[in-house]
Amino acid sequence: MPPSTQPPSTLALRAGTRLVVATASGFLTAQAFPEHDVWWLAPVGVGLLSAAVLGTRWRLALLLGLAHGLGFFLPTLSWSGVYVGNLPWIALSTLEALYLAVMCAVTAAVQRPLLATRLRPLAHAAVPLAWVLQEWARSTTPFGGFPWARLAFSQADSPLAPLARFAGAPGLTFAVAALGVLLHLAGRELTHRVGRPRRADPAAYRPLGAALVVLALAPLGLAVATTPPTDGRAVSVLFVQGNVPKPGLDFNAERRKVLDNHVQGTLGAVSTGHPAPTLVVWPENSSDIDPLLNADAAADIQLALETVKAPILLGAVLNGPAPYISNASLFYVPGGAEPQRYVKQHPVPFAEYIPYRSFFRNFSDKVDLVTRDFTHGDQPGGFEVPVAGERPYWIIPTICFEVAYDGLMRDSTLQHGRGDSILAVQTNNATFGYTAESEQQFAISRLRAIEHGRSVVHVSTVGVSGFINPDGTYVAKTSLFTPAARYGSPVVRTEVTPSDRLGPLPEYAAGVAFVGLLALGLWLRRRTARVERAADGRTAPAHERRDRVVV
Repeated sequence: MPPSTQPPSTLALRAGTRLVVATASGFLTAQAFPEHDVWWLAPVGVGLLSAAVLGTRWRLALLLGLAHGLGFFLPTLSWSGVYVGNLPWIALSTLEALYLAVMCAVTAAVQRPLLATRLRPLAHAAVPLAWVLQEWARSTTPFGGFPWARLAFSQADSPLAPLARFAGAPGLTFAVAALGVLLHLAGRELTHRVGRPRRADPAAYRPLGAALVVLALAPLGLAVATTPPTDGRAVSVLFVQGNVPKPGLDFNAERRKVLDNHVQGTLGAVSTGHPAPTLVVWPENSSDIDPLLNADAAADIQLALETVKAPILLGAVLNGPAPYISNASLFYVPGGAEPQRYVKQHPVPFAEYIPYRSFFRNFSDKVDLVTRDFTHGDQPGGFEVPVAGERPYWIIPTICFEVAYDGLMRDSTLQHGRGDSILAVQTNNATFGYTAESEQQFAISRLRAIEHGRSVVHVSTVGVSGFINPDGTYVAKTSLFTPAARYGSPVVRTEVTPSDRLGPLPEYAAGVAFVGLLALGLWLRRRTARVERAADGRTAPAHERRDRVVV
């Protein structure tokens, strides 16, 4: 029975079933991310959403995408409201879910004209392409975007992870979504009702369908066949996780205590008799007292510097340029010279600066917890680390959420990573308490290590911290809200990976392919409409055909 002739109760039941499946698919996708880490549920979630949306009209697809998005983002981003209340958490989750809603609506509009033709297999190809574009859109808009919880970032322990080396996070997302569509198609075959006559697909479907299956499986084959290289020169690095007096938004109420924790952690590590490191890395906010203006803070850092006899890379909040403040990485070397600096290029909206403050104050007075806005840096960071008797190497800093932005990581690596280099992710997770945020961020750093072919020193004020190898494995991982100081031997490397060479081309390719499918669908829709009008005209009485010609 055609949908248009089905009873309203049947249509409502089917729509309700689709809604339940879409919501469940979002919840299952959330389980792929830390701290659940069931990576294979990401393609399962995509497959279920693909099944729910296929063949629907765009309005229903919009609702299905919103249901999936809320089922996904509400649990995954629950850390965003742990200290600021439910409103910011729900608002952020809803905003992110709207991108999935629009993705599903546009995908359904592209699929419908293709489903009725011999090009039907192309309808399924729209799903992974649209997913890449959806993640690109929410990674760039609004206010610079929020690229957290992308499909790629759930795959640090997946056999697909090595694909990041070739196509970055967008390519990995495409592979996960493509695998999800294949699961959808396989499930449709397996669950087809027994005894129901099966109409064979037209022969024209088969070559195109087979080609698309091969293309969908190719990334999996490439990933499984790849072993990311881990060769390079080992250098000794010490990271210090100093801890804070208490978790929460006022973690730095005792700013001097936080700085002292990192100084004492460094002095304690040196006192163990371990050979001197080539570099010490402290996290973001390890000195929220501006050491360029405060003599006491500068003296404490100098004491640590003279004791460890190695450069120190630390996170500091600097007073200026007026009227702003700066979230910076400062690089100190023994000898008393002024530190070099990198200023965070992408401050977090509503956390480090408040856009349209007076407007958003109408919804929450929490905006005034940010008393001064942070400025935006305009240059990638990189510092040359001298090594006695050996070649120097570069340490390339990234501050907190910047690790989730493809372009920032890539630009820094390309600009300063032509020589021997490692990456540093300096972060402060104190404001998220004992939530999954720290583990989610650590998983992103693991993917970045593979993507850029670099070791990563991931260090937090409160954890999780650790040394990450270029193949995504890690050592010396710490726990939350415990002081820790760890020595490691990360390798420095010079390679420029295929992903870094390609840059944003995977997203451009997905955009071109999806626009091609959209144009093809519009052409098919118009051609079908012309054929129907022509057929209607041929079957009408002669005087009606004459009237239509006159009109």
